[in-house]
Amino acid sequence: MPFMPRTVLTSRMPPTQAESVIKNIIREIGQECAGHGEIVSETLAAFMVKAVVLDPSNGFNMDRTLMKSDVQKLVKLCVCRLLDSKNPSLDTIKMQVYFDMNYTSREEFLEEHHRVLESRLGPVMREITDNRACAREELESLYRKIVSYVLLCSGLGSPTDIKIVREATAALQSVFPQAELGTFLTLSKKDKERQLHELTMIVTGIRLFNRDCGKGGEGIDDCFFVDCFVSLNMLLKTVPAILHEAIPATTQHIDSQIQIAQDQAYRYTAILEKAAKNPLMSVELQPYMLKEALYNVRQYEVFLQIILSDVITCAQEVEMMTKQLGAQLEQLKMTIKSKTAVPTSQVFPIFIALSRLWTSFQDETVLISVLSNLTTHLEPFLGSHDLLFPEKVMQNLLDGLTVKTDVCRVKEHLEDRVHLVDFRKQEWLFPETTANFDKLLIQYRGFCGYTFATTDGLLLPGNPAIGILKYKEKYYTFHTKDAAYLFAENPEHYIDLIKEKAKKNAELIQLLELHQQFETLIPYSQMKDVDKHYIKPITKCESSTQTDTHILPPTIVRSYEWNEWELRRKAIKLANLRQKVTHSVQTDLSHMRRENYSQVYPPKDASTQSMREGSTRVPRPQIYLAGLRGGQSKITSGVKVNLTRAVDET
Repeated sequence: MPFMPRTVLTSRMPPTQAESVIKNIIREIGQECAGHGEIVSETLAAFMVKAVVLDPSNGFNMDRTLMKSDVQKLVKLCVCRLLDSKNPSLDTIKMQVYFDMNYTSREEFLEEHHRVLESRLGPVMREITDNRACAREELESLYRKIVSYVLLCSGLGSPTDIKIVREATAALQSVFPQAELGTFLTLSKKDKERQLHELTMIVTGIRLFNRDCGKGGEGIDDCFFVDCFVSLNMLLKTVPAILHEAIPATTQHIDSQIQIAQDQAYRYTAILEKAAKNPLMSVELQPYMLKEALYNVRQYEVFLQIILSDVITCAQEVEMMTKQLGAQLEQLKMTIKSKTAVPTSQVFPIFIALSRLWTSFQDETVLISVLSNLTTHLEPFLGSHDLLFPEKVMQNLLDGLTVKTDVCRVKEHLEDRVHLVDFRKQEWLFPETTANFDKLLIQYRGFCGYTFATTDGLLLPGNPAIGILKYKEKYYTFHTKDAAYLFAENPEHYIDLIKEKAKKNAELIQLLELHQQFETLIPYSQMKDVDKHYIKPITKCESSTQTDTHILPPTIVRSYEWNEWELRRKAIKLANLRQKVTHSVQTDLSHMRRENYSQVYPPKDASTQSMREGSTRVPRPQIYLAGLRGGQSKITSGVKVNLTRAVDET
């Protein structure tokens, strides 16, 4: 249940017994209302139980356990309030319960949406990852299942359309041929899931690119490509149809509903402001339940502002994604051009980026649809205004009054400001002296606490320009300077008055965000965000500077050792390694199971040298002949002289 239903009256019981009592009370309230033709959810009944117990006028004692008579009285009061169809207070409570049960933040919604999609595709995924196909027919069936999974996961067409299946199969075969199924089946389950996810994104990107080029894209919704994929030039100038149609239409509808709610709130505020100054008029207006009606339209306005903020975020996301889509398509066309083959490392990342953008567009479409439906379903909770306050009655009540908007009321006291010299103990914050001034979490949703406490529940907007009072780490704004001064004199008194007023009108707990004072009524959707959105102002800060002590890079030698014994140990270790040999043994049965290594010292070249160099040489022959030419005598006699030195003389 969004609201915690345990009441204070059962706090003395054991947890199991208290829970049983509460369930019985809620069940009995639901049966009583069903008997009168009114279907009440358990959440609404639980909240009404708490609201009735908190109201002091009902006389429930917080210090004792519920008796049988108390239970009967409690059930009767709850049923009576739940069957009062003309009470704006009941409509406000129903609105709060409905909003809390159906609204989630953008991040939580997208996370839940993806989880639901994964759970729906889980059976198909398991059929593929757990498949043990061996025969040819089984492998073909497995491949068809992969094609169906890709289509279901991408949302680009129905897996029962033959044309769509053929196009998706062709795209898948270009990146994952059927012949690779054998390798796919050998992977682990996680690897199979990861590869299926990658194949889905790549095939989706291929089909989107083919649709942009006009060469495929069967089954892809044309409305998405009306402004986004007609041509690249048009793509860069326009935005997808989701931004042109859905978001502006939703924004315009919410703006109009906010304007209607604000106009009603301004009229109710003008009447109640006059009644606060005229006690007789206040008594006359009591049966009309104007304050309850004011709370109703103010709560409706708050919820619409929350939804509008999410719609604006969607518009910004879609605009950013459209620019990214154009850039990715242009990059893809520049990469491919007229090439017959392109490296997968260049195009696959772009295909994956296109697929992710397409998924983001789908998420934004679903989110816009949910926000639009939520806005539509909040409107019936304003139905009692036309019955209680017809136009003729409102004209009579507004006769002679000036209806002021919240902006006009703020401008009336724009020049007023709290003087710090008048306050020594309180701390006041101003725009020019405080960082994060616009992001402070103001109490009572920005309404003036003093006015609300002193006028029995009149809601007037606070003016931060007057000054924001910081009291016990909480921040308060005020409608006028006088209200700020009076509230600052005794904040606890006015805080208690507001709390007592909220006990009588339980819808104020959520409207004014009083959850910390009523912890058992914190909506489930806000329990996690109680401290997350709390932003402290920055009024004072300490700063320091420091120069670098080591500007130059370090020159430390990590291998340096100062200990001689450590060097000796390393030397002995290296010397011992010279005498070691690494070897391994392997059997015939184990040689395929692991890798083995062996290590040897490589051979090296060696040489020797003597102490001195030496050489030997034989004598050179030297022989001379004389007297060969003859002389005066007729007989010639020659002389041969051998001058060659002996071997031992050389």
